[in-house]
Amino acid sequence: MNIKKLTLTVSIVLSVSVLPSLLSVTPLTDMNTVYAETKTKRVPALRNKVYSQLARAQKLADEGKVQEGLEALDNIKARASSMNAYEVAMMYNFYGFIYYNENQLDKAIESFEQVISEEQIPESLRQSTTFSLAQLAMANNEYSKVIVYLDKWKLGNTKPIANSYYVLRANAHYLQKQFNEALESINVAISFAESQNEKPKENWLVLQRALHYSLNQPEQVVQVLKKMVKLYNKPEYWVQLGGMYGEVGDGKKQLAILEAAKQQGFIRSKNEIMQLAQVYMYNGLNFKAASVLKEGISSGKIENSAKNQAFIAEAFVQAREDEKSISHFKQAAAKVEHGNYSQRLAEVYLNLEQFEEAADYAREALDKGKLNFESNAYVALGMAQYNLENFDASILAFEQAEKHKKSSRLAKQWIKFVKKEKLHSESLKQALL
Repeated sequence: MNIKKLTLTVSIVLSVSVLPSLLSVTPLTDMNTVYAETKTKRVPALRNKVYSQLARAQKLADEGKVQEGLEALDNIKARASSMNAYEVAMMYNFYGFIYYNENQLDKAIESFEQVISEEQIPESLRQSTTFSLAQLAMANNEYSKVIVYLDKWKLGNTKPIANSYYVLRANAHYLQKQFNEALESINVAISFAESQNEKPKENWLVLQRALHYSLNQPEQVVQVLKKMVKLYNKPEYWVQLGGMYGEVGDGKKQLAILEAAKQQGFIRSKNEIMQLAQVYMYNGLNFKAASVLKEGISSGKIENSAKNQAFIAEAFVQAREDEKSISHFKQAAAKVEHGNYSQRLAEVYLNLEQFEEAADYAREALDKGKLNFESNAYVALGMAQYNLENFDASILAFEQAEKHKKSSRLAKQWIKFVKKEKLHSESLKQALL
C-alpha cells in the first residue's frame, strides 16, 4: 500500500480519539506531523497489516465492544516480538485510549508510558504523549507526577510554550500546597495572555487570587479581585472585593464597593446582608444598617433571632431613632431568658423620658437576671424612680448599684443627690401645709 495513502487513513482514525483535557491542550497525536518527521528522523514504518489490526481493535471499542477491542489488542501484543518500535508504541497508544475512555486512568497512564519508553518513535508523538500523561496524572490526583511529566516535556520542547503548560503546572503545584511555585507559573500564563491583548481565563484569576490569599498577600488579592470585577462582573467578586478592602483597612473603598454591589442587586445571601449591615454601622450609617437588616428579616434571608433584632435596635439607637428601636428590643427580649434586652429598653425609655416604662423594664431585667452589667439595671431603675419622685425606691435602687465596683461612684453621687431632693420635696410639702 502507498505510504501517503496509509498516512492519511491513520490520521483520520486517530483524530476521533483526542484526549479531553482540563486545560484544553493539543490532541495526543497528529499523524501527519509524525510522518513528516520520517524525512529527517529514522522512524520505522507502521505496516498495513499491523495498522489494520489496530484499526479493528479501535472500531470494536468505539462500538461499545470494549472487551473485544482489548482482546484484539492482546492478540497483537502476543506477536510484539515481530513488530518494530513504532508499531509497538502505536499499539500501546490504542490501549491507552481505550482505557482512558473506560475511565481506567491507572491503566491508561501505564499504556501511554509504554508509548514514550520506545526509542524509535517520532519526537512529536513522544512530546504530545508526555503532555497528555501530565494531564492524566492530574485527573488521577498524582500531582507530583504531573510536574515530572511536564519537566520531561519541557526538555524535549522546541516550540514556544503555550499557556496550557503553565496553567497545568500551576494547578499541580497548588494542589501540593507549593504556593510560590504555583504563583510563578500562573503569573506567566496571565501575563502572556495580557501581552497578547487577550482576556485571562476566569479560572486562572481564581487560582491567582487563591494563591495570593494562601500566601497572606491581601493587597495582591485586592488587585486580582479588581481585575475579576472588571473582566467578569460576577456578584461574588464584588462582595469578595468589598471584604478584602475591609481586611486591608480601607473602609471607605469597602463601603463604596458594597454599596455599588447592593445597587446592582448583588447583595443576596445571609452573610452578604450581614456584612453590608456591619459595614454600614462601622462607617456611621446606622439607619442604613438597621434598614438593610430589617429588609433581610422581612425577606426571610435573615433569621428573625434575638441577636439580629437587637442589632437593628442598637443601630436605630445609634441613629438617634430611639422610638424605632423599641419594638425590636421588645422582640429580642421576648426570645431570650436573660434580662439584657429588657435593661436596654429601660435605658431607651429613660432617654425618651417615659419613666414608668423605664422602671417596669428595669425591674423586668432584674427579675430575669443573667445580666452582663447588673449595676446598669439598678442605675436605670434608680433614675426612673427619681423622676417619678419615688425617692425612697430610687435610693434603694442606687444602694444596690453602689455594691458594684463599676457603678459605685456614680451610685454614691446619686444617693446624695436624691436624699437632698427628698428633703427639699418634704420641706416644700411642709411649707404648703
